[in-house]
Amino acid sequence: MIVNVDDHQDWTEPGAYSLAEGVHRIPLPLPMDGLKAVNVYVIETESGLTLIDGGWAVETSRKQLEDSLRKIGHHPRDITSFLVTHVHRDHYTQAVAIRSEFRTAAVSLGRGEQPALKLIQNPDRADRSTESQLRRAGADELAERWRAASEGAERDLSHWTMPDQWLDDDQRIQVGTRTLEAVATPGHTQGHFVFVDREAGLLFAGDHVLPTITPSIGFEPVQAELPLGDFLHSLLRIRDLPDLRLAPAHGAADRRSHERVDELLAHHYHRLELCLAAVSSFGTTALDVARAVTWTRRERHFDELDGFNAALATLETKAHLDLLVARGRLTMDASEVTTVYRPVSPPAAAEQR
Repeated sequence: MIVNVDDHQDWTEPGAYSLAEGVHRIPLPLPMDGLKAVNVYVIETESGLTLIDGGWAVETSRKQLEDSLRKIGHHPRDITSFLVTHVHRDHYTQAVAIRSEFRTAAVSLGRGEQPALKLIQNPDRADRSTESQLRRAGADELAERWRAASEGAERDLSHWTMPDQWLDDDQRIQVGTRTLEAVATPGHTQGHFVFVDREAGLLFAGDHVLPTITPSIGFEPVQAELPLGDFLHSLLRIRDLPDLRLAPAHGAADRRSHERVDELLAHHYHRLELCLAAVSSFGTTALDVARAVTWTRRERHFDELDGFNAALATLETKAHLDLLVARGRLTMDASEVTTVYRPVSPPAAAEQR
């Protein structure tokens, strides 16, 4: 039964929105989160439901999932599998909780998330990892705030247990009569996957390609060597696919994949140039550069960001600077606690002749 078509301006409004025959978008709430909601996608089969992503394991999300599934004649107990795009809490934890509740739903996740998941299961180590990354970026005050906030945080580690299946490489997955292509897209996280339904013309993009905002880069408990380099390469992989309707984790499903990928590539190429220009010959930290550029579509100054988003901004800036180093456009001194970046010295006059 098709309840309603996905044409609402407010993409967070509760419901079950049809994208194709047997495919529905269900937005689930993210209380106290600036993203407001996360989309999970329901694929109906004769043997049960497959969900792409699971939502955040909080009471309001669990209730909304049940209410929304009821609109299309189903219940959470009908879920037989989750294909999770990545390990962040708003995608992974409710999948694990429902698996535990009904013992019928198998959870699949990219193997690149395994190191982070192991670290998350030891919260003290995970928090210290992020604190250490912030200190290396020159953001000691943010690191202290992160440590203080982490000390009072309560976590249900039962929501962070291992998946039933690791996705290692690109592969085809049979979901009822559909064949989905699982495509590895590291960058936002190291184990991020997207899922492609060519017949329906849909790209279930997780957080890799979002319609109006740019995914965070470099915010992981276990850091990749060059997360921005991974992300840009993964965007080019999506650009090589057919032009598909974007089914994102956050935002309406009303964009095309090629157009949005081109926008994201242009954004990061521009940010690389801005970051390069902000580095002085005296040496500059990632925090210094984060303060020198603006943030969000509203061009906000760094000091206007809350603590969490300031931390994300700092680590994303570090990812841009590290890629500039790898491309030979900056040098890096990581011998001290704080990493310092400098412009590449011009060749000496004798070398230029």
